[in-house]
Order: sequence, then C-alpha cells, then structure tokens
Amino acid sequence: MAGTPPIVVHRISPTGGRRVTVRGRIMGLAHSDEEVLVLVRRAGEPGPVALEDPTAVEWTGGRPHQYEPLELLP
Repeated sequence: MAGTPPIVVHRISPTGGRRVTVRGRIMGLAHSDEEVLVLVRRAGEPGPVALEDPTAVEWTGGRPHQYEPLELLP
C-alpha cells in the first residue's frame, strides 16, 4: 500500500499499552515510546526512527505518545 507508514502504533488497550505493527507484522505491546523503538529495532528496521514522522509512523485511535487509557468521568 503506497503511502502507508511502515510502523503503526494502534489504539490504547483497555488495560494500557498499544500494539505495534511493523510492515503488517505484530511486534508486541508497548507502554512507552522507548518500548515502541525497541519493537521497531527488533523488527529489523534500519536506522533511527522519528516517532513524530508521519511517513514512518501512524498513530491510530488516540493521541501520539499516550499509553494509558483515559479515565472516564462518572
């Protein structure tokens, strides 16, 4: 798919953390930016990755760099 970033950080899970996929392959659950970068390196992506680069990383279902679910008000 042309134009789709190779790294996707998915929506926050109800218990916290975000699933990370690299080129369609599920790499694991990250609870911080550092963990995202570890998973990306483990996938074999060359060179440094800028998590703010929309051509490299797509953040779905929530704000970038947020890993804990928002508490709902009663």
